Amino acid sequence: MRTELCERFGIAHPIVGFTPSAHVAAAISRAGGLGVLGCVRYNDPADLDAALSWMDANTDGRPYGVDVVMPSTVPTEGTQLDLSELIPAEHRAFVERMLADLGVPPLPEGGGAGGGVLGWLHSIARSHVDVALKHPVRLIANALGSPPPDVIEQAHRCDVPVAALAGTAEHARRHVAKGVDVVVAQGYEAGGHTGEIASMVLLPEVVDAVRDAAGDRVPVLAAGGIGSGRQIAAALALGAQGAWMGSIWLTTAEYTEGLAASATQQALLAATSADTVRSRIYSGKPARLLRTRWTQAWAAPGAPEPLPMPLQNILVSEAHERIQRSADPEVVAMPVGQVVGRLNEIRPVSEVVADLLAELDRTLDRLSTLR
Repeated sequence: MRTELCERFGIAHPIVGFTPSAHVAAAISRAGGLGVLGCVRYNDPADLDAALSWMDANTDGRPYGVDVVMPSTVPTEGTQLDLSELIPAEHRAFVERMLADLGVPPLPEGGGAGGGVLGWLHSIARSHVDVALKHPVRLIANALGSPPPDVIEQAHRCDVPVAALAGTAEHARRHVAKGVDVVVAQGYEAGGHTGEIASMVLLPEVVDAVRDAAGDRVPVLAAGGIGSGRQIAAALALGAQGAWMGSIWLTTAEYTEGLAASATQQALLAATSADTVRSRIYSGKPARLLRTRWTQAWAAPGAPEPLPMPLQNILVSEAHERIQRSADPEVVAMPVGQVVGRLNEIRPVSEVVADLLAELDRTLDRLSTLR
């Protein structure tokens, strides 16, 4: 199955895979999709440069992209030390009490937290764009809407198209008006930052809005709740040129390559599609997370309201590291979509892609017999 998206990006299959793992992104590209590396966790541009250099050497010359995070409104800027001073003492005390109640031990001596994720800041996200454009990236996506006009122009000067995620048809119209080249219609079911309209309703609305505004110039990708070939077929039937998939890669073998056994993956494998919650506790903006004792504690009576981006992530950054080291599947802090109920085993990316394509072909064959 090839769509116009495949021709435009030089990929074999209409699958775009978002992931924070360079190993997973590279594997998606090698399998014929477009691997998109999430950049938000790279506070130091040099670390991102190293990751992209590794991808340059490990994608077999196949195309790949990057995803940055530029909020539509400029968040508070500053160094982590500056921003930490803005966090109320009662929020810090709450987090410490909660970690103690959950049985999460302190970090080992000398193993201090690496700092909050500053990729939410415009200045850091802009550095991600600068670094990415020094590499042969084929796409720059922004998880929180249209990037600033000068960033779009910067990418276009390097012949790199820009994608933006949209949670409403109006978002999509604004993206097109600002010069975005690809619109990702992300439904309520999606993991991470997401809106309030479900994919089945959102996707045709966005497809129609983009077609009215730009004709066939701007393709639409479907995101949210896609974890099978049947769901890719449904997205294509609703007018998308391909699928933007994120959660499905969290239980691939490459996701923990070079890491210890993952309590997060254990939690994901045990979860059902009902085991997620949409909350601001991860970053300060609404994001869908795996429902665990950590998320339940934030929803309990007496819990403080989450702070705005980027302060909330700085508040919980050490907690996230402590939770990860504690290796307790009941207390993980992980963005994931409702499609988590389909994540039932650890498999290599190549196998996941092959199964998606096989089911897509079977579905299209079955539908062709209904005419």
